Parts: sequence; C-alpha cells; structure tokens
Amino acid sequence: MSETFSSAAPPIVAIERLTRHFDKKIALHNVSLSIPRGGVFGLIGGNGAGKTTLLRHILGMLKAQTGSVRVFGLDPVANPVGVLGKTGYMSEDRNLPNWMKVRELMRYSAAFYPSWDDRYAEELRETFDLDPNALVRNLSRGQRARAGLLVALAHRPELLVLDEPSSGLDPVVRRDILGAIIRTIGEEGRTVLFSSHLLDEVERVADRVAIIHEGQIMLAASMDEIKDSHRRLTLRFEQPLAQAPKFVGTLACDGQGYEWTYVCNGESDQLRQAARALGATVVSDAALSLDEIFLTRVS
Repeated sequence: MSETFSSAAPPIVAIERLTRHFDKKIALHNVSLSIPRGGVFGLIGGNGAGKTTLLRHILGMLKAQTGSVRVFGLDPVANPVGVLGKTGYMSEDRNLPNWMKVRELMRYSAAFYPSWDDRYAEELRETFDLDPNALVRNLSRGQRARAGLLVALAHRPELLVLDEPSSGLDPVVRRDILGAIIRTIGEEGRTVLFSSHLLDEVERVADRVAIIHEGQIMLAASMDEIKDSHRRLTLRFEQPLAQAPKFVGTLACDGQGYEWTYVCNGESDQLRQAARALGATVVSDAALSLDEIFLTRVS
C-alpha cells in the first residue's frame, strides 16, 4: 500500500513508483511517497527494510532504475547542485574528515554552501560544546554526531535529511539532536526527514510517518491519523467461543472463551458499533503506541 499527504503547496519530495534492485535482491519495490513542506517526517523500518536506500535516492547518490524521484521539483541525480545546495544531510556513520580540527571542518564545509551562516554555526558549536581546536579523529561518538549535525544545519537547509541520527548514542546526545530538530522546525518552518528504528523518538517529534518493510511502504499518514486509526479492543461475548469471530479491520487477535482482544485498523466509534453488531460488550478500548502499530503492521 502507498499513501500520500494532501497539501496545497507542492511537496518537497515526490517519489513515484520507485523500484531498486541490487543484483537479485529487491531493495525498493514500487515505492510512491510524497513529503510535504514543513514539519518532521519520520521514516521507520527495521534493518534492511530499505530506509537508507530510499534516502540515497532522495540525495541523488543512487539513480532510479524505474520510477522517478523529485526534490524541490528537481531530479537530484541530474541537478545535484540545485538539490544538495538546499539540503542538509547527516549519515548514520557520520563520515567526517578525521585529519581536520572542528574549526577547520566548519570553514571547509562553509565553502560548499553560499547560504552558510557563520554566526549560526558558531552558536551551534557552543550549544553542542565542541572544542574548535579538537581533532575530528579524537571526538567521541556523541561529539562526532554533534559535529555532523552542525555541518548539516549551519547553512539553514530547506530540507534536513538524517539517517538514523541517534543510532548508538547515549540519551544526552540523543536529547541534543532531537532538540536541534525541534528548534529547526519550530523556529524556521523547515522540513526534516529522518529515518530511525527508535520508534519512541519518532513518536515524540514526527508530524508524519511512513512505515517501510521489505522495500515497500506499508503505511503513510500523519501521526495523528495513524494513532487515531489503530485501537486495541477486548470484547466479551455472552457464550464462550472456540475461535475469534471475524471483526472489521482486524490486524491481530488473541484470546479464548468469553474474551477476545483485537488489534484493529479503524476509529473507536466504528469499532464499537461493529462490536455491538456481534452482540459483544467492549471491555476495554485503548490507543496503541507507534511501536505497537509498527510491530503489528510488519509481523
């Protein structure tokens, strides 16, 4: 399944029927996705789901074998300057030149971006507590992440792409990175696209989410829509049952006898009405966390 978000403004990223093979392995299969301007878009999936491959197409690192990718209305492979000049990127491996000092890294990066803001870069350096004279190779894992984020943010990109930004980092560094993402959006109205397997973080900061599994988009919607349309209901029946009755929108079911618990795709009122039609009493009706929704969708 593939869904897109409606918006009056053209999307900042538009992907249509993108398929990618690596030898005999299908990394992406018929992926269509639209990312609107503004807010935080979370791309979630397990290892090998296709997250990084999709981001590399958006950044122009990979050329579409079939289908199309447009960023700011441009083909990122055919027009890398037009796309990358307005895009900030931090990879999971945080690949930075080890021989440079932090201040040299800042000066070096500034040469690539006409919109580089020296004052903002220095503000970020101080916020992230980075020693300007420290060699990149001597930075801790968390400090490297902060330095990578500084480079990604300091030219005030319209689109910030983060590939597993919190992977392997301690809670303090993760908090700093998430805080910087929130400030970028809240203060400047820019767009953040980040992939992560840490679903609690996605749930805290993302406005919109797409679930990718085995190279396919399983679900894409606003966070509110996703949370509102997934419920866990426990139904009690008048007679014990050997198996669970069919129930609208069921994604998973467990129970026995009089009580059966359903994980469903549907709104609460709709599901309660369906329960009454079965002659069942709703014992409990609860929203699901993003983690629970993800596990249900991909299992």
